[in-house]
Amino acid sequence: MSDFAYRLIAWQRRHGRHDLPWQGSHDPYRVWLSEIMLQQTQVDTVIPYYLRFLDRFPDVTSLAGAQSEAVMALWSGLGYYARARNLHRAAQAVVQLHGGEFPRNAAVLAELPGIGRSTAAAIAAFCFGERAAILDGNVKRVLCRHFGIEGHPDQPAINRQLWALAESLLPAHDCDVYPQAQMDLGATVCTRTRPACLHCPVAETCLARREGRQAELPTPRARRSLPQREWQVLLVRTPQAVLLAQRPPIGIWGGLLSLPEIAPGESASAAALRYLGLAGAQCNELPPLRHTFTHFQLNLRPWLLELAALPKQLADAAGLRWVALDTLADCGLPAPVRVLLDGLAPFRLR
Repeated sequence: MSDFAYRLIAWQRRHGRHDLPWQGSHDPYRVWLSEIMLQQTQVDTVIPYYLRFLDRFPDVTSLAGAQSEAVMALWSGLGYYARARNLHRAAQAVVQLHGGEFPRNAAVLAELPGIGRSTAAAIAAFCFGERAAILDGNVKRVLCRHFGIEGHPDQPAINRQLWALAESLLPAHDCDVYPQAQMDLGATVCTRTRPACLHCPVAETCLARREGRQAELPTPRARRSLPQREWQVLLVRTPQAVLLAQRPPIGIWGGLLSLPEIAPGESASAAALRYLGLAGAQCNELPPLRHTFTHFQLNLRPWLLELAALPKQLADAAGLRWVALDTLADCGLPAPVRVLLDGLAPFRLR
C-alpha cells in the first residue's frame, strides 16, 4: 500500500465523516442515489433531498415505475436536472436489463445512464469492495495540490494524468474506506479556499504546502464572462390556479413545469391573446430575476396577468395546463420560477 493511501485510510477512520445518511450502507441503490445528488452539489443541500427521495422511492423498483413528473418534482430546486432524468432512466435499465439488481463491477455500472467512470467506481468500491479509482472534484483538488499537477483538471491531458495517478495510489485492501477518505479530505480539510493544512494527514509530502501554492492549485479555469440570455414569461393566475407549461424533456429545465414564454419581439398582451384568446389583456411587468447556469446567465422578465376566473379558451399548444395553487408544492418547478410564485401573495409554496 502506498504511504499516501495508508495515511488517508488511518485518518479517515479517526477523523473522517461517519454520520452522513448514506454511509454505513452497502445498498447500491442508496449509494448510487447519493453519488448522483452529490455531483456539483454540497452535502448540506443534498441531505434533505436524499431523505425525501428515499421516503418516496425506497428502492430501484419503485423509482423505475414512477412517473417522470413525480421524479422531477422531488428533484425540483436541486438543479442540473439532467441528473434526475438520467437517474430515472438508469433505474429503469437496472430493472429491465439486470433484473432489479445493480451490476457488481464498475465497467458495467458505467454503462448505465448518468453514471460516469468515477461514480461507477465509487458504487463498486463502497458496495462490492472493488479495487477501483475515483476522481471527483474533491479528489482532483487533493491530487493536484499534493503532487503539484499544473493545468486545469478537466483538460484532457491533465485528466488522463490524474486518472493514471489515482490508479497508481490504490491500496491493496480497505478499498471501501480509501475512496471515502479522499472525498472527506477534500471536503473538510483540503478545501477550495483556506485549506486546513495543519490537520492534513499527508501535509508533510504535499508539494503545494511546501511551496505555498495552495491558492494556485488546482489551476483555475480561465475566467470568461458568461453570455447573457433574456427570457420573458407570462405569469397568468386566478384565485385558484396558475397557467404552467411543460418544458421539453431535453434542454434547460427539461421536463419541469415552467411559465409560458413570450416570443422575442412579442408583447405580453399579444402572448395572452395567443395563449388564451384574450384581446387587450392588461399585463404588469414584475421585477426581473437573475439565475446563473454553468454556461450562461439568465435574466427572467415576468409579466403578470391576473384573472377573476379561468378563461374559456386555451391554445392548443403542447404542455400548457392550469395547475391548482394548492398542488404547486408538489410540482417540479425550476428554482427561479418557484421563487417568483412564492413571492406573490397569496402564493405560499413551502
